[in-house]
Amino acid sequence: MAKPDLLQICPFAAPVEASLEEDFTCHRYFEADDRPALLQRLAPTCRFVATGGHHGASREMIAAMPNLEIISSFGVGYDAVDVQAAKEHGVSVTNTPDVLNDCVAETTLALMLALCHRVPQADAYVRAGRWESEGTFGLTDELTGRRVGILGLGRIGKTIAKLCQAFNMEVVYHGRTRQEHVPYPYYADLAEMAKAVDWLVAIAPGTAETKGIVSRKVLEALGPKGKLVNMGRGTLVDEAAMIELLETGGLGGAALDVFEKEPHVPEKLRALENVVLLPHQGSATHKTRAAMGQMVVKNLKAHLRGEPLLSPVV
Repeated sequence: MAKPDLLQICPFAAPVEASLEEDFTCHRYFEADDRPALLQRLAPTCRFVATGGHHGASREMIAAMPNLEIISSFGVGYDAVDVQAAKEHGVSVTNTPDVLNDCVAETTLALMLALCHRVPQADAYVRAGRWESEGTFGLTDELTGRRVGILGLGRIGKTIAKLCQAFNMEVVYHGRTRQEHVPYPYYADLAEMAKAVDWLVAIAPGTAETKGIVSRKVLEALGPKGKLVNMGRGTLVDEAAMIELLETGGLGGAALDVFEKEPHVPEKLRALENVVLLPHQGSATHKTRAAMGQMVVKNLKAHLRGEPLLSPVV
């Protein structure tokens, strides 16, 4: 029996693609010279889509495949998938939560440690021979005893909170509503929380409701000694205001894994000394990306076999 058609929107690691090809006939959208023609050709038969969190699936793409049944998305964030269109067309959407919690939390703490201990600058100081020629590097900050506010206390946020506690930090949080049975103080107002903490960690999803939630007001409340960490989406932060405040001393520092218009990072931001910048590496380890890829495959195969989905969003 012929394998069912699957539209593959973006590349995956070789083991993931091999797993997909066991049960599906994969059509690589990202390699197609004429993408509209490919969609037209697959329209009568394609029931499955595999995509990435940044590539997603647009309303137009969903509408072009009337027999589409499932979109399996790589990543915990699925903001590039038009979820409303999927609902309207009766299409299931899945993501890959949980398997990346520990990795993203580790990366968060790595950024925090790098920023407060000025690890990149100290490394450059040694490599330039300045330790020998100029003497010691100087003193830095530390995490112990500081208060961290977490914006978005979901699965990853809770894992970050536990690691922060391991560094003897006090944890508070802000979200849409107070969570029951959570051992951290809740702030209903984000600016009030920012005023009360030394560190603000943003790990909320990128949605229309959260766009610009870390506003100039919030950043000014965080203040000259405060530090921002963004592990969620670049759209959470008023990037222009953040850069201005970092330049003028209105904000103490920033450690960023995500940016407003990735992969573009503003030159002014790259020139600053009080920032640590990563190219969206939060979950980018061999182990975690393999687990995420296999969850994409498992959701597709579960649907193919009529079994419950592992991680349904819609």
